[in-house]
Amino acid sequence: MPNCLLRAARIAPLLFAFAQVGLGQTPSVGAKDLGDLSLEQLSNIVVSTVSGRAEPLSRAMGSVYVITGDDIRRYGATTIMEALRLAPNLQVARTGANGYAITARGFNDTLSNKLLVLIDGRSIYTPTFSGVFWDAQDVMLEDIDRIEVISGPGGVLWGANAVNGVINILTKSSADTQHTLLDAEGGNTEARVEGRYGGLNGRFRVYGQASRIDDTSMPDGTNNNDGTDRYQAGFRSDFASGKNTWTVQGDVYTSENNFQPESQDQDGFNVLGRWNRDLGEGGNLRVQAYYDRATREFQRLDTADIEFAHALRAHGRHTLLWGAGYRHARDRIENSAAFAFIPPDKNLDSWNVYLQDVIALADTMDMTVGARLDRSEYTGVEALPSLRFGWRPMKDSLFWAAVSRAVREPARIDRDLFIPGAPPFVLAGGPDFQPEISYVYEVGYRSQQMDRLSWAATLFYHQLENQRSLAPGATAAVVANDREGHTAGIETWGSYRACEWWRLWFGYTYLDKELKVRDGAVDLQPVTGLGGDPRQWAKLRSAFDIGSAVELDVVVRFYDRLENLDVPSYTAVDFRVGWSISSHVELSLFVQNLFDDDHIEWAPGAELQRAAFLKALIKF
Repeated sequence: MPNCLLRAARIAPLLFAFAQVGLGQTPSVGAKDLGDLSLEQLSNIVVSTVSGRAEPLSRAMGSVYVITGDDIRRYGATTIMEALRLAPNLQVARTGANGYAITARGFNDTLSNKLLVLIDGRSIYTPTFSGVFWDAQDVMLEDIDRIEVISGPGGVLWGANAVNGVINILTKSSADTQHTLLDAEGGNTEARVEGRYGGLNGRFRVYGQASRIDDTSMPDGTNNNDGTDRYQAGFRSDFASGKNTWTVQGDVYTSENNFQPESQDQDGFNVLGRWNRDLGEGGNLRVQAYYDRATREFQRLDTADIEFAHALRAHGRHTLLWGAGYRHARDRIENSAAFAFIPPDKNLDSWNVYLQDVIALADTMDMTVGARLDRSEYTGVEALPSLRFGWRPMKDSLFWAAVSRAVREPARIDRDLFIPGAPPFVLAGGPDFQPEISYVYEVGYRSQQMDRLSWAATLFYHQLENQRSLAPGATAAVVANDREGHTAGIETWGSYRACEWWRLWFGYTYLDKELKVRDGAVDLQPVTGLGGDPRQWAKLRSAFDIGSAVELDVVVRFYDRLENLDVPSYTAVDFRVGWSISSHVELSLFVQNLFDDDHIEWAPGAELQRAAFLKALIKF
């Protein structure tokens, strides 16, 4: 133990002076296995979001952080959104009982329009409001294999709107979830019960869950009436024959939000099918299709999507990947006196085609050249090119650089929204609104040169053009593209294993954002409409194994003040202790905001209280 503490003391200046957080993440293992994995094994976790192919994290030419299922379990998160707090390259702010503002590299909002989010390849980005309705998303956390968090553009593979980042939530195959699982947890702010059953020799699983989140309050004590009762069920089936594998999965959900003067229900379902064929020597064919229906109090959105991807076998120095896709969205809006979408009903069709080539320049050098053509309903075809370069000067290190063009496509809220719902209008849509453009330059380095320490750092610069604004029109304000500027900064993270029973993760992000109105233009948009972004934030996580049965985890989160929203800075400490009574039963206590009676993370937003949760997890 003295040697362990001495090593931790020696590394402390690095933790706090450089705040570099590790590439190595903890795979889905029990507490007794945490110290058994070398950092080399940890940094070689396989990811697929950066290049479209399975590759070791240590060779991915992008700013990527992986949250594993075991990270989520040890943190004590109760929802996807809370689990995302573990990513040092994400800003996560809770706005209410089930409301969140989440983004990477700035422009955070309750509907962050430059961050693309996927669940098992299904996009949950809405083309109506340009963002993610986090209150409509839920996944059984015990079924998550990993969450790949990419900060920076992913336009070649994932298309428009993947400007500041991509979050790819990947669940386990049915073969990896064969035991029966029961989970019950509750506390002073929420409660949840869920169960899962796997069978048919690894080919099938079903699950169901019910949750309740209590109302939150404003700083003045006013009840927000934003509590939620939610019910969700789903299935997944994976099976193989020869070189072919198939996946079929789906979910159905309903929830009631206690918003006043009347509750607002939402419900929906989705079903996804995917076929993969192994062509050998790295070659692969994949076809995926899904259908998604999401219904809110005033809207029904139906989405049908199909995509094809072909990864060719390496030919000489070239490894090609190409693909295409088509999406049809049918949006139906029920207008009101407060607002109107004109026309209220609209069909949104889009298609894409892309090509990417990884070129082996030398044994230690690779270059990735890619381009995508994205066609949207409003603005036609946009080109999304990207160039990435990687150099491995030593076995356990990677230097990479990238330049990309990314766009945020117009959504219905940009083009078709009128306020109020009848003339005379204050806002009269945005008939000429064009895509927001970002030219992105990145330089990154990751290393695992020491037995116990690994780290990564990325410098980035986004040159911004055609950014959203409000311009005076003939009779009312209209949505325009009269802002320009840049975002720039550094994101860095690392991992340190002080000894076999103690591991540390640490991260720091600095963000500089400057926007100005184009010469000769006028912007009527209030400063609160420019996003709520801190200048910097830092996260520190510590995981202790006390013997073979007890786990102790502490997470410290610091966020600088949100100047645009006048939200003060805060530091929160989250604490979890877990006890494995047997191989079948685990009990845990999770306390969020341990040393803080309450704080706010957004404005207007809820006052977040100290929360405590007891959880019982049974597997058999």
